[in-house]
Amino acid sequence: MTIGPRKPRFYVGVLTIGFMTGGFLSALLERFLPEGPAKAFFTWTVAPSIGPLDIDLLVLNMTIGPVGLRVSLLAIIGVILAYLLARSLF
Repeated sequence: MTIGPRKPRFYVGVLTIGFMTGGFLSALLERFLPEGPAKAFFTWTVAPSIGPLDIDLLVLNMTIGPVGLRVSLLAIIGVILAYLLARSLF
């Protein structure tokens, strides 16, 4: 049985749940794994950031940032697992 196109809210929810689960697993492994290659591999992260961004609208002046995103290997695995689980359930 084929399912029609999914709504964007479905994909945002899957990404959110996946990143939260993967981030939790990454933090758990950082805390409890002993130093070594397994810990270095599973807790490796990429953390790009943007900012600070100055916005001057003549009437309103504000600074936003810095804004960053921390993506780990376990976060990506969490997103994949959340997608596969959500696809099989819905």
